[in-house]
Amino acid sequence: MISRIRGELAEKKAPLLLVEVSGIGYEILAPMTTIYKLPDVGKEVLLHTHFVVREDAQLLYGFISKSDRRLFQELIKVNGVGPKMGLAILSGMDGVTLIHCIESQDHGLLVTIPGIGKKTAERLIVEMKDRIEKLAVELMELTTMDGSPQTEIQSALAKDLSATLGANRKDIIEAISALEALGYKNKEAHKSIMGVRLEATGVESLIKLALKSMVKSKV
Repeated sequence: MISRIRGELAEKKAPLLLVEVSGIGYEILAPMTTIYKLPDVGKEVLLHTHFVVREDAQLLYGFISKSDRRLFQELIKVNGVGPKMGLAILSGMDGVTLIHCIESQDHGLLVTIPGIGKKTAERLIVEMKDRIEKLAVELMELTTMDGSPQTEIQSALAKDLSATLGANRKDIIEAISALEALGYKNKEAHKSIMGVRLEATGVESLIKLALKSMVKSKV
């Protein structure tokens, strides 16, 4: 699997890019949110990639950050949303806007993207809403761990998620793991932790508040 490509940006004709690596030219499809951030033709570029194999083609999709690639991978898991539509969605809005769209169930903004009708927008929200908070934590982790300098989109994502997640992302992950070790299912542990994250100040606080909330819910 091709995970990333570093080379000279030989051509830039949205949505298609040509990146030359050691004399080999790789055709890569990229969303506009990535293309806006690319250097001029002839300069070096690093893209995080996702490889798709079909019966009639082998396609490589490229993204300026790992977090954008992760969002794309989640989008194409949604029933009826293929790579082409995933590319269109990430061309029409950045990661922060997409997460807010799903959290606030904003169908209206999603249908402004070409190819996205009301039914597709509703399906996107329904299928992604249960995992969006966990995904948000993961995206912030990827943004922090990314070895390349942060883009404006990455910085905005990190800032926005830090404000909305409350508790430290590492504490959240550790607290969920602790509840799983106590015998709680991942879905239940995740739901309870995310429900109290804004009140907590650390791992122990998260666990204590989550356990308290679960006890109350069963009374």
